[in-house]
Amino acid sequence: MDFILVVIAAIVWVALAFWPARVAGRKGHSFLGYFIFSLFFWPAALIVAYLVEDRTVVVQDRPAATTT
Repeated sequence: MDFILVVIAAIVWVALAFWPARVAGRKGHSFLGYFIFSLFFWPAALIVAYLVEDRTVVVQDRPAATTT
């Protein structure tokens, strides 16, 4: 019975670690890095993943100024 609880807890632990990793991955950050970070510090990783800057936003350049 104890073994089953340990296995279930490990599955839940790993499953929860995917949440911050997925959020960070969608923002253009390292999925694997945040996954490892969230395995050890899940609450901090979740907060950081939601607060980091989105790297996937494309900013269009202004047209070049012409000199006359």
